[in-house]
Amino acid sequence: MHSQQQLTQFKKLIWDYYAEHKREFPWRNIENPYYIVVSEIMLQQTQTYRVIAKYEQFISQFPTIELLAHAQQADVIKAWQGLGYNRRALALHRTAQQIVQEHQSIVPNCPITLETFPGIGKATASSIAAFAYNQQTTFIETNIRAVFIHCFFINQKNITDDQLLPLVAETVDQENPREWYYALMDFGVMLKKNCVNPSRASKHHTKQSTFEGSDRQIRGMILKLLSQENSLSSEQLFQQIPREQKRIERALQQLSQEGFIKQAQETFTLA
Repeated sequence: MHSQQQLTQFKKLIWDYYAEHKREFPWRNIENPYYIVVSEIMLQQTQTYRVIAKYEQFISQFPTIELLAHAQQADVIKAWQGLGYNRRALALHRTAQQIVQEHQSIVPNCPITLETFPGIGKATASSIAAFAYNQQTTFIETNIRAVFIHCFFINQKNITDDQLLPLVAETVDQENPREWYYALMDFGVMLKKNCVNPSRASKHHTKQSTFEGSDRQIRGMILKLLSQENSLSSEQLFQQIPREQKRIERALQQLSQEGFIKQAQETFTLA
C-alpha cells in the first residue's frame, strides 16, 4: 500500500522531469488517430530512433487509412523494410482494411474494439485509445514498467505486471492521460540510460533473442531481396543469402504459408 502523499510526490517527480526533458516525436500530439495506429504498431519491439524515419516515409506513402487499406500487400511490405518483425506490416495492412470496411474509416476509440484488430493486443489497444483520443486507459510497456519498479519496488525481484497495474491506474492523470504516458515513458528512458535497467526485476523480463544468424534474419533477407527485385528463383536466393540451403528453404516455406510471398514453380515474388 502507498500513501496519497507518496503518490502525489511520484506524480510531481514525473511531471517535473517531463517539463524539462520531454522528447519530441512526429507521432506525438497529432490529431490523426490513423497515424497513432501506425506508430504504435511500428513501436512494438522496436526502438524509437529506428522508427522515426520509417514512420515518416510510411505516412508519406500512405497518408490516409483508405490508401493503406487499398494498397497492394507487396507495396506495404516494401515500405516496411528496415523495421523487422514483418508480421506487423501484414497486421497493420489488415487492420486498415478492417477499419475501412467495418468502421467507415474511423479508428474506434474503444480499447475492446481495438483489440479485435490483427496484431493489436490489450496494451496496444489501450495505448492507441490514450494517445489518439486522450482516454484514461491503463497499460504497461517497457519504459512504464521500469518507472514503477524503480519508484515503488526498490530491491524487490520478480515483480509482476499485476502488481504494477493498480499503481498505473491510480496515478494516471485524469485530465491529460496522453501527456502523462509520454512523461512516464520519457522518465523510463532516462532511468535505463542512467541506472541498471529496473525492468530486470520484472517477472516478465526476457532478454531479446540474438538477431544475427537467426531464422528471423533469413526471413528478413528474403523479403528484402524480393522487395528489390520483381522475382527471384530459389537458386538466386541460395546464391545471395549466405546461409544453409535447408534453412533458406524452410524460411521460404514459412513465408509462403504466412502469406508474405507466393511461388510459381521455382520463382518467388512478394504476395
